[in-house]
Amino acid sequence: MENISGITITEHQDSKRIIDIRIEDEILDKLIFPFNKFDITALEYKPFTRFTIAKSLDDLTSNKLSKLLNSIIRNRDTGCFIIGLKNITSKINDTFLVKLSTAIAYLIGNPNHDAMAGKYYARFFVKHEDKSDSYLRKAYTNMDLHTDGTYVKEITDWLLMTKIEEQNVQGGETAMLHLDDWEHCEDLFNDPVGRKNFIWSSPKSKKIEYKIEHPVFTTDNKGKPNISYIDQFPEPKNMEQGIFLQRLSDGLEESKNQKIFKLPAGSSLIANNHFWLHGRKAFKENIDLSRELLRIRGSFFRSI
Repeated sequence: MENISGITITEHQDSKRIIDIRIEDEILDKLIFPFNKFDITALEYKPFTRFTIAKSLDDLTSNKLSKLLNSIIRNRDTGCFIIGLKNITSKINDTFLVKLSTAIAYLIGNPNHDAMAGKYYARFFVKHEDKSDSYLRKAYTNMDLHTDGTYVKEITDWLLMTKIEEQNVQGGETAMLHLDDWEHCEDLFNDPVGRKNFIWSSPKSKKIEYKIEHPVFTTDNKGKPNISYIDQFPEPKNMEQGIFLQRLSDGLEESKNQKIFKLPAGSSLIANNHFWLHGRKAFKENIDLSRELLRIRGSFFRSI
C-alpha cells in the first residue's frame, strides 16, 4: 500500500484482512477549521455539505485517502478497515466524530436514508436497561453475526460503525467473520435452499412498513458467495427454510474463524456488507454501563 503523509497504515493485529488506519495530529489539526464551517444541522439538511467535508479530508492527503479506502473496501481479500485518530485530544468530541464519520462515508459512497433515525445516519445508546424490540440495544445479549440492510429495498454495499464513547463496560467485543474464512460456507452455500427467496421483515422500531424477498446467498461477478442475513428478521415459509436458517445460525456462531476484538472509542469500523458479517459479544452487567454508537450504511459510488 502507498505511504500517505499524516496517515499510519498497518494490518490489524487480529486479521490481515482488516487494515488499521490512524490519522495523525498533522492532519487532525488541519481538519478542525473546515469541519467547523458546518454544524450538524447543515450536514443533515444540505447533503452537498457532506461532500465538502469529505473533500477537505481527502485534500489533506493529496487525494490518496479516498483511493486507499476504496481499494480496501472493494477488495474481496480485505474488505474491511478500522480508522481512527492516533491521539485522542480535548479537541475530539461527539460532534467532531459525527463529522469525521460523515467525511469517511462520503469518500466511499452514498449513505442510505436510515428510517429508524430519519437521517443519513443513526446515533443510539446502549445502556443497562432496555425496552427496545431488537438486539441492537440489548447490552447483555450477544448480537449474533449478521449483515445490514436485509429488510430494505436499498442496496447496502457497506456499513460504518463509530464508537463515539463508552463508559463502565466489560466485554462487548466486536465479532467479525469473512465468508472466505468461514469453515461451513461451502456446505451452506451449496444448499439450494439458501438460493431461494426468503421473506424479510423488521420490528416497529426500524420504521419500515414493507416486507421484501431475497435469498440468503447470491454470487459476485467471479462466482464467489455473497450473503444477506440476520437472524431476527427472516420469516421462514416452511420447515425447509426454518431448518436451513438454524443450520446457518449454528454454523456462523460456532465458527472458530471469527475475529473478536475491542474497537477503541473514537474509532470507526467500515466493512463490505456482502462478504463480511459482524456482531457483538454480550457485556458484563453494570448498572452504569453506557455507550453511544453511530451507524451509516450505503452503496458504492457508481459511474454515471
